[in-house]
Amino acid sequence: MLFARSAALFLVAALFEIGGAWLVWQGVREHRGWIWIGAGIIALGAYGFVATLQPDGEFGRILAAYGGVFVAGSIAWGMVADGYRPDRWDVTGALVCLAGMALIMYAPRAR
Repeated sequence: MLFARSAALFLVAALFEIGGAWLVWQGVREHRGWIWIGAGIIALGAYGFVATLQPDGEFGRILAAYGGVFVAGSIAWGMVADGYRPDRWDVTGALVCLAGMALIMYAPRAR
């Protein structure tokens, strides 16, 4: 149950952070305006809050593991939102990052 909760929180955090960064990008780079930028800033703040809900209490571990989720999620977001087509190296790199995330978060530890 802890694994499912943790994985779900990583997914929600990814949606907020990647979505927030994308909204800011759209507001600035695509000239969509301050409403988009403001929504992005709110989403980025929500990401920071969601990260605190992880069952593991180690800040460094959570953020390091989230890096792998961010890499893979960013590629997926680009595919859906912007029509980005990753090549085999993008996909391989994302899988390596997710494997690293799994090791960081879910490897058995003596406590």
